[in-house]
Amino acid sequence: MKSNILITTALLGAIAIILGAFGAHSLKDSLSETLLKSFETAVRYQIYHVLLLLFVNTTERISKAYKNKISLALISGVLMFSGSIYAMTLAQIPAEYIWFITPLGGLLFVVGWLLLLMSFLKDSKN
Repeated sequence: MKSNILITTALLGAIAIILGAFGAHSLKDSLSETLLKSFETAVRYQIYHVLLLLFVNTTERISKAYKNKISLALISGVLMFSGSIYAMTLAQIPAEYIWFITPLGGLLFVVGWLLLLMSFLKDSKN
């Protein structure tokens, strides 16, 4: 499972870089300033959580069980948070259709970080 998570992490990282470059070079003339800022936020949060996924899945300090839980939360968070913003900005899906997905993705980011905290607290007791 670890290699699948690392492959997914690398793919999400590559997608973030591609979308970031696309946004910086191609979208500034086609999106409003507000939508462009939302798009940039989606890319930035995707990168942050890709880096966290990379750390989580390459350190020996976190148990396999926690790695799997954290990874599931973070990957789902990226898909929901960043993915919903990409859908609103690139596919022009109206926000009122998918507005609820973005905060759920953000909540999954928080869950991932809290699971990481729990893993560290458990490790510090041992």
